Amino acid sequence: MIPLTLAEVAAATGGRLVDGAAPDAVVTGGVVIDSRAVTAGDLFVAFPGERVDGHDYAPGAVAAGAVTVLATRSTGVPAVLVDDAQTALGLLARAVVDRLPDLTVVALTGSSGKTSTKDLLGVLLARLGPTVAPVGSFNNEIGHPLTALRCDTGTRYLVAEMGARMPGNIAYLCGITPPRVALALNVGTSHLGIFGSREVIARTKGEIVEALAPDGVAVLNADDPLVAAMASRTTARVVTFGRAPGADVRAQDVRLDAAARPRFRLSAAGGSADVALALHGEHHVANALAAAAVAIELGLPVADAAQALSGATAASRWRMEVHERADGVTVVNDAYNANPDSVRAALEALVAMGRGDAVGARRTWAVLGEMKELGDDSAAEHETAGRLAVRLGVSRLVAVGDPAAPYAQGAAAAGAPDGAAVGVPDADAALDLLRDALQPGDVVLVKASRSVGLDRLATRLLETPVTVGGGVADGGSSAPGVPVPPVAVAAGEDVEDRAGRKEGNAP
Repeated sequence: MIPLTLAEVAAATGGRLVDGAAPDAVVTGGVVIDSRAVTAGDLFVAFPGERVDGHDYAPGAVAAGAVTVLATRSTGVPAVLVDDAQTALGLLARAVVDRLPDLTVVALTGSSGKTSTKDLLGVLLARLGPTVAPVGSFNNEIGHPLTALRCDTGTRYLVAEMGARMPGNIAYLCGITPPRVALALNVGTSHLGIFGSREVIARTKGEIVEALAPDGVAVLNADDPLVAAMASRTTARVVTFGRAPGADVRAQDVRLDAAARPRFRLSAAGGSADVALALHGEHHVANALAAAAVAIELGLPVADAAQALSGATAASRWRMEVHERADGVTVVNDAYNANPDSVRAALEALVAMGRGDAVGARRTWAVLGEMKELGDDSAAEHETAGRLAVRLGVSRLVAVGDPAAPYAQGAAAAGAPDGAAVGVPDADAALDLLRDALQPGDVVLVKASRSVGLDRLATRLLETPVTVGGGVADGGSSAPGVPVPPVAVAAGEDVEDRAGRKEGNAP
């Protein structure tokens, strides 16, 4: 963040200095909401949480080096007192962005793929200049301004991921960081139970292009009719991406390798080049095209975009995160979120990985928990996903928890063999089943909405000792020298849950 005096912080947020806060004291560090992350020169924002109140940690934050606390009540340490911490955080971020005339804001939204695309954008834009992109899924009214506040006078590009749970959310976020480029990925069924229809979701996602000035650029998915229609909602110039022949940035000759990693020819007005993604799943082709379209528009040559895409690796946890166990079992941890579109994409990737190579096909397991926030369509959507698993040829389906039972019901209705689709009461039961049934070479997909917590099941699968040729081996890791993640919840997980918007986990 750029240095700010406490007087400037108070002016930006509409707050007042209390408890000895000196107007000329300077915030030289960052803005944090986790007292454990405070370092010298920081500003600590005290939020009341579900389990703890940040105000209780304000004295400790100041003792750790925080210059002041942004708070809604006195805590006995220097503070900027405001009526609402969330609103004040957004106002502070807008004040910082307004002081950075050389900053280009790239905003993106979509029902699925936002975080993976954000990560790709961070890699591509870094080739053009210093870039700030969100950590994890910092995409809501807290995470978004926290990301913007990481910008300083040297930052040239801000990647702003924007999520929504109701109409007006994206317009609000755009008000904090007015975009120069707005990217709309897709319109699906995420949060369908809240929005009511895809048309309402499309209207909400389209707020991102309405925020553009006439000299801005809207980057739209030509393969999604609801996204393509957003062109009528902006006076900005429109650039399209997709597989459609008329798209400005296109993917040609798309194919998958034995690990379901896409290869394709990236084509645009500036030429064409081959891309070999290290990410798993054909759905990443659209994400890569979207990121490339933005970067090419901002001046990155096509060949450089292709090279950067080919070198990009998964940067955010629990999104098609692939690990190999010592016994040859592959565990795919895609348990950060789940909606009908992302489950479909994950199942397709699972089956592609199961096809294998010259050695032969592999058994595939889909271990699926509930997709949250689907409203009255919940049972039908779960049943549809179960039917799809059978049509695609998934070998085994395990539905975890009562709300996920329709997965197995749908699979049975689609003709799954006896015992190929089962329901279990919880993750512990799923783990017991898998311990007994997994064989060397199997591929296991673990996917559910974030609040279901199946990411921990995937971790435990990796830590479970496995029998290999009569002996016992460790669970394995993603690559030589890369340790298996611990079972314990990461120290900052509660922060990411608060600062990001995903299915089944309201901010």
